[in-house]
Order: sequence, then C-alpha cells, then structure tokens
Amino acid sequence: MGITSLRDRKREQSRIATVRAAWQLFIERGYDNVTVGDICAKAEIAPRTFHRYFASKEDVVAEPVRQMTTIVTEYLSAGAPDGADDRAVMRGAMIRVAEFVVERRELLVALRTVAQQSAHLQVSAVVVRTDSDPNIAALLAARTPGADPGDWRRRLLVGCVTQAFRIWYEDFLPGDLPDPMSHLTEIMDAAVTGFSGPLKPQPPTDVAL
Repeated sequence: MGITSLRDRKREQSRIATVRAAWQLFIERGYDNVTVGDICAKAEIAPRTFHRYFASKEDVVAEPVRQMTTIVTEYLSAGAPDGADDRAVMRGAMIRVAEFVVERRELLVALRTVAQQSAHLQVSAVVVRTDSDPNIAALLAARTPGADPGDWRRRLLVGCVTQAFRIWYEDFLPGDLPDPMSHLTEIMDAAVTGFSGPLKPQPPTDVAL
C-alpha cells in the first residue's frame, strides 16, 4: 500500500509539474506556438511520459476543468455533511470550487486569454463542464437511499446550480467583485429558490395506453 501510494504521489507530482511547464509556455508563446516536444523539454520528461497523462496538449489547457470537476465529485462522494439536503450539498460543492478559482484567478485569466487567442482551441471558458452534470446528479442521488438519479428535479437542481456557478465565474474573472464569495452566495440563493427541500424517491407512474 505504501509503495503504491508513493508511486501515485510521484506520478501526480510529475503530472502537476508537466501542467505548470505547459501553462508557462502557453502564456509566454501562445498555445499555437508550443509543441508537445516543447512541453516535454520544459518539464524534462519523455514524450511517452507526457502521453501517460494527456492525450494531447489541448488536454493540458483543460486541466483546471478536470480539477474543478474532481472537487465537486469528491465533495459529493465523501466531503458533504451527512444529512444535508440536496441544495446544501450543491451549494457546498460550488463553494469549494469557488475557493479553488479565487486562489488561481491570475492563472485562469491567463489561460482564458491563451485559449481565446488560439486558432485551434475551441475552449472559450474554463469552468465545470456541462457534460459532467449527469454524473453529479447521480452522485447527489446516491446520498439518498432509493433515490432515482434520473429524477428531473434533481437534474434541474444540478443544472441550475452549475449554471449559476458559471455566471459567477464570468463575473469574477474580470476582478471587479469586492466580495466574490458573497456574490456567489447571492447567485446560488437565486438559483435554488424554487427547490423547497431534498428530493424523495418517487413511486413509478403508470401510464395508461
């Protein structure tokens, strides 16, 4: 167990170092002017090592998205308080992600600029991805025995909260918010106003043909 953990830690440290090297090059030269070979040289790794972590250099730009999504899924899986309702859990997850964003604002602004200036990147924003919403809804449902992960109300809650976070993100990045976390709370309150409590397992509905 100890050996495995040590190897995992070293692998993660190497991945982080590779990401930092790539981001520095992207910011200095522009994404389109950096090759995987450049990243490997900067990070002092072999190309095969790079491809253990990433399929392409575009994946390196999207690394903050992966990290944000991981924060949410880990919070829903193990970090949220027992007994908290769905609204409180989603709010708590978004607060964790917002703290991550606030600590890395300068880097995220730089990476957005890199992405927008690239002729090849389709990334216009770095934020929790919409295609992660079904997984988030499933993890949220797993906290309630017998809950249906496909319940439209739970999926709607997830969609509203993650979209609210994206709006906060767009407001936050320019750096004009005097109190970013209070602004997040205000937006989250507005997003969950229509949800009066935790979702309960619903009996199947018989549809007469």
